[in-house]
Amino acid sequence: MDLFATKSIARLTADAEDKEYTLKRTLGPVQLIALGIGAIIGAGLFSLTGIAAGEHAGPAVVLSFVLAGFACAFAGICYSEFATMIPISGSAYTYAYATMGELLAWIIGWDLVLEYSVAAATVSISWSSYVVAILQDFGINLPASLVASPWQPVKLVDGSTVYGIMNLPAVLIVCAVSLLLMVGIKESAGVNALLVVLKVSVVVIFIVAGWAYMKPANHVPFVPPNTGTFGEFGWSGIVRGAGIIFFAFVGFDAVSTAAQETRNPQRDMPIGIVGSLALCTVLYITFGWVMTGLAYYPTFKGNAAPVVVAIAQTPFLWLKTAVEFAIVCGYTSVMLVMLLGQSRVFFSMSRDGLLPKIFSAVHPKFRTPWRSNLLFMGFVSLFSAFAPISIVGEMTSIGTLLAFVIVCFGIIVMRKTQPNLPRPFKTPWVPLVPVVGIIVNIGLMLGLGLSNWLRLIIWMIIGLVIYFTYSRYHSRLQLASPAEPVSKR
Repeated sequence: MDLFATKSIARLTADAEDKEYTLKRTLGPVQLIALGIGAIIGAGLFSLTGIAAGEHAGPAVVLSFVLAGFACAFAGICYSEFATMIPISGSAYTYAYATMGELLAWIIGWDLVLEYSVAAATVSISWSSYVVAILQDFGINLPASLVASPWQPVKLVDGSTVYGIMNLPAVLIVCAVSLLLMVGIKESAGVNALLVVLKVSVVVIFIVAGWAYMKPANHVPFVPPNTGTFGEFGWSGIVRGAGIIFFAFVGFDAVSTAAQETRNPQRDMPIGIVGSLALCTVLYITFGWVMTGLAYYPTFKGNAAPVVVAIAQTPFLWLKTAVEFAIVCGYTSVMLVMLLGQSRVFFSMSRDGLLPKIFSAVHPKFRTPWRSNLLFMGFVSLFSAFAPISIVGEMTSIGTLLAFVIVCFGIIVMRKTQPNLPRPFKTPWVPLVPVVGIIVNIGLMLGLGLSNWLRLIIWMIIGLVIYFTYSRYHSRLQLASPAEPVSKR
């Protein structure tokens, strides 16, 4: 069996049009941009910004956003070319299958499963933090043991610190969003659009209301001196901060997983990917500047709800509860898009025979891969219940960066192997743009530290064991009949 056999675009398209695996095409450019914004603006902005500023970059977290956005721009352009050439569910997994072969496709697919799973878990943890804060405003105090993981300290009203048993609110929201996704893509996109309006409004209100109350002293020093440890402030802290908040940009690649449910993917996918990325980058940089201007950066250290800390420095304390409620709505949209992308990648891998067929089963009424949604409802819930936010956030970042590296490399491969294929959207200046994308994204990966690399390697080892014991023997491509020859580069 050829581990590097590729799947032709013609066959990818034919498989996607198989009635057994048909998904409903209902999305247009506005819904795609909303999906992108829905995924991009969330935990990375409202939560991980505080962690990156308080522990790594200080006020220079705005430069971390610039660096992360710069890295995303190259990857986003490459994603747009692939999404118009191969408008099929699966995102980077499908692109790798068409360019670098089955083994690389499996690796990136398995990586995407980790990326979207842990991203949804990270957001659910922050969602829980804000829900707990809202309930406290109304005098309702949930048991500390049920709102945090066993490794997440919780400070009580009396000043004492306890550790939780599980994060129950985070589990409940993951289950609710998963059930919505099972009902249908049109319904899910409608709910997401409403949540996006609320979320963007919150960001704009925070920037406008907080601008006049920033203290110039809070931005001094703009780049805090390094402590002697790589990644703890200084210029290395900016790089480390960029690697962490890179999680904030994962939404635009999730847009590409909805290609098979888009009415005109050749036209609308670049609009959704590049448009949502550009809009959110501007908001991110401005938001980070205002937040670190309102409160001195050390106060954000270890705080999963830094926006509340910043708002406390303004006279608009009446906004606190309203802002928290809107942020909760925004977090919900992030989880929706992450769980959507996750199930579509798993659906594609199952359709190709690399995973059991049960996960590519489409609901006869709702036309959604509901069993994949059900599986990840349980899997993500475990992360949500027991993992601390700082660890799951960094795990998502390294998985996303790996996906971006492979997509950028795939553009170079496709231009060499299939230069004459129709490309409704073309990446400019190839190979310069993808090469720069590869270099920048690998640089951000190196800034995430050894522990994150070890977690990624362990996850990949588990995936390779599954591939060599199950997937390669059930692959539809490898088992193709003589009439359906295996494509080779």
